[in-house]
Amino acid sequence: MSTKALTGQQIAAAGLDGWTLLLSYGQGGLQTRIHTENFAAGLRIVEEIGRAAAELNHHAELDLRPFRVDVRLTSREGGGVTEQDVTLARRISDLAAAAGTELECATVTRIELGLNTPGYAKIAPFWAAVLDGEHVIGTEDWGDVGDTRQALPMVWFQTSTDAEPGRIWHPHIWVDPAQVRPRIDAALAGGGTLVSDAGAPSSWLLADPDGNQLYLCTWQPGETVLCDSQYRPGGSSWVD
Repeated sequence: MSTKALTGQQIAAAGLDGWTLLLSYGQGGLQTRIHTENFAAGLRIVEEIGRAAAELNHHAELDLRPFRVDVRLTSREGGGVTEQDVTLARRISDLAAAAGTELECATVTRIELGLNTPGYAKIAPFWAAVLDGEHVIGTEDWGDVGDTRQALPMVWFQTSTDAEPGRIWHPHIWVDPAQVRPRIDAALAGGGTLVSDAGAPSSWLLADPDGNQLYLCTWQPGETVLCDSQYRPGGSSWVD
């Protein structure tokens, strides 16, 4: 079984119902949410997933809550989602179906916090300190601060240009491609504005009624799982 990272198109072609590809700390991962009747049912699912992963000599990132189990699959040695992750995802889907539980990805979201700043070198140590994180220097144009345990959202910095305002926070919200239109419609109904869709189908720029902006991002298009490369650094330093 190949350990090479698959492209977004290859993963989409696998037809994994209830799963989506989202970016976290510069690396793509397959994610799903399994809804359970209670904590005990969720614990049984977690145990079954653990056995399935062990049989494949693989692993899964699991978040057990009273009425749901969140699953994320990625191969750090492969730098993203591999065939092994797809195989394990199919096994997990079968386990969920056998248990009579609902599996979906519409409610699954990842968030990163971006900051445009004239010079991030002087402020990054502060953010690393207050977040108990690590400062990773990319280039003169970007750097980031991340939680070494990857439990908190990454904070990344992009050097602003003379034509841009000095300091702007802009969250990047990663969702399944099928959720883009519903979320944009809801944002507009909530008084927001679609500022630009020039980055579609990779990213859409939205603003709230006060003008605060965010990027709604998906894995699309092309051979990359990153959002708009103009705004999102690679983050590959976070791959173990």
